[in-house]
Amino acid sequence: INENPYWSPDAAIIPVWEEHLETVRKAGSSTGAVVEVEATGVPAGWGAPLYGKLDAELASALMSINAAKGVEIGEGFASAALSGEDNADQMRMGNDGPVFLSNHAGGVLGGLSTGQPVVARVAFKPTSSILTPRQSVNEAGEQIDLRTKGRHDPCVGIRGVPVVEAMTACVLADAFLRHRAQTGGGAFVPGGQGRV
Repeated sequence: INENPYWSPDAAIIPVWEEHLETVRKAGSSTGAVVEVEATGVPAGWGAPLYGKLDAELASALMSINAAKGVEIGEGFASAALSGEDNADQMRMGNDGPVFLSNHAGGVLGGLSTGQPVVARVAFKPTSSILTPRQSVNEAGEQIDLRTKGRHDPCVGIRGVPVVEAMTACVLADAFLRHRAQTGGGAFVPGGQGRV
């Protein structure tokens, strides 16, 4: 993802996006985007079952990003079309303890992290600062046509990727600190050997 300007894990989609964004840019317009973030190494138990739910905290933080218009955790809106059987993240016993067979919940169940990757998506609107004249009203109440001049981003979602990552990291850092304060546990080192 760090080897292309779109932060995409799929190299095959890059030429398609380049062509689309060039067309949008030349037209003086803009396009929206969906940014997905996946946080691995989050242990089970962070968050709260009522106030301070991990998914609620994450959704709130991600919605506070400029141009964000929607947030999904796990399957998100797609879960509304699933049955209870299809959506349930079932478990079986593995060699090192319980193992989830799916991650439809995006790593958060009942407001608490499950130990699976925390997955969220943020929908970014097309920026309204476009070169195409738009109808508006001025301070005198007169109908006018407004055209934005200056810097033009054909897709603000591209700039949003590191912001989404940073917001997710901030929420998880807060969740870790609250968990440590409540349980008296030591520090969790992602990728490390657990508590230090």
